[in-house]
Amino acid sequence: MSSRLRRYAALAAPLMMTLAASSCTAAGEEAPEEGAASAPATVQVSLTEFAISPPMIHASAGEPLTFEVTNEGTAPHTFAIDTGEEVEATAEIPPADSATLEISALEAGTYETFCTIAGHKEAGMVGSLMLQQGAVASADTTGSTGVTGGTVSTEEMLDGHEAGVAAFPAETEGQGNQPVEPRNDNGAKVFDLTAPEVRWETSPGVFVDAMAYNGTVPGPEIRVNRGDHVLIVVHNDMSQPTIMHFHGLTVPNDMDGVPFITQDPIAPGGFFTYEFDVVDPPGMYVYHSHFNSTEQVGKGLYGAFYVQPPGDDWGSLYEGKVDVEHTLFLGDGPTGFVLNGKEFPATQPIVAELGDSVLIHLANDGSQIHPMHLHGYHFQVIAEDGFVLSGSNRYWADTLMIAPGQRFDVLVDARYPGIWAFHCHILPHVEGPHGMYGMVTALVVQ
Repeated sequence: MSSRLRRYAALAAPLMMTLAASSCTAAGEEAPEEGAASAPATVQVSLTEFAISPPMIHASAGEPLTFEVTNEGTAPHTFAIDTGEEVEATAEIPPADSATLEISALEAGTYETFCTIAGHKEAGMVGSLMLQQGAVASADTTGSTGVTGGTVSTEEMLDGHEAGVAAFPAETEGQGNQPVEPRNDNGAKVFDLTAPEVRWETSPGVFVDAMAYNGTVPGPEIRVNRGDHVLIVVHNDMSQPTIMHFHGLTVPNDMDGVPFITQDPIAPGGFFTYEFDVVDPPGMYVYHSHFNSTEQVGKGLYGAFYVQPPGDDWGSLYEGKVDVEHTLFLGDGPTGFVLNGKEFPATQPIVAELGDSVLIHLANDGSQIHPMHLHGYHFQVIAEDGFVLSGSNRYWADTLMIAPGQRFDVLVDARYPGIWAFHCHILPHVEGPHGMYGMVTALVVQ
């Protein structure tokens, strides 16, 4: 934990309440008999071209679920869940028709939902089922969780929201975006990256199946300078082939990482060395898998590649000063709705002192658009896709739409003290009746 984060924890501690667990039921409700079998929770799902709604379904682990699926589109669709052992799916559902899918109890974790018809998943019909230990609050048949079976009481809503905030920033195993030091080989900078399949903790007690460079989501930060000769050795420790693409970087064609166009895939147990000179201007770029990328990138095979400005001084690049630098990767799909591989309350805050100039690098390696909104501030958009915007092309915003594959740099003048929420403004990605989750963090100005 950084010194600033430790100071934040000390600052925030008096503001947060530690909640004791309560076994009380809402007024007028009867507690179920001990040992009684629970009825399956019902989940309402709608299908259109090309989306599954809700995109993130929350339910309790360890109990059966019944999905009532309605096709509101104009083409046949299916609804499927990858349980990790098999794919449970409805038959093809004609337009304006419906079907039911029943699944047995599953362990806590995040499971992928999708349409099995060829091409539909790739077109955007993919989502997530997050199963959590304990009761999950529900609103009604149109609630953002998709779970029905009763309404949540005011007390339960208040407790759920407060408990999430009190836990922030919650500790979990693993932290992505950590700098990796290269080794020197006759003047070349050599970076070793290994891609294993791992269990990754996205929020306290919630583990998902992930693919992670050097065991973290996102992978390590690679930082180089223009003119460097770079070698990146990718070792494949997974059960399927993989490959690496350098998104936005200018590299020789045979280093571009596209299977059977520029190179053969890296077989399980094999490795490949990518070698090139850094010719691009300073800015943020990305490396990620380009093999079975819907699964592999969705499960975490991505990371930041920075071409540093001279003297590693981002302030000189943007004609000002930079006191705090922070990277924020947006992700969705099999890992859930995540920022730097974590869901609230396990996301890490951006911590600044009053008067600091805060540089935030934003990158979307998910499959959905995410409008990122900062409370209490306007930020200046100063770079896009690694290119510095000229003074006349820079602009102010408080909500920035970030499409898959895009990168932005924004500057925040930390002039207002407090804890300011920073989150995706597609609300099913961030909040339900039980509290905040997913793509939420905070700018903490001390």
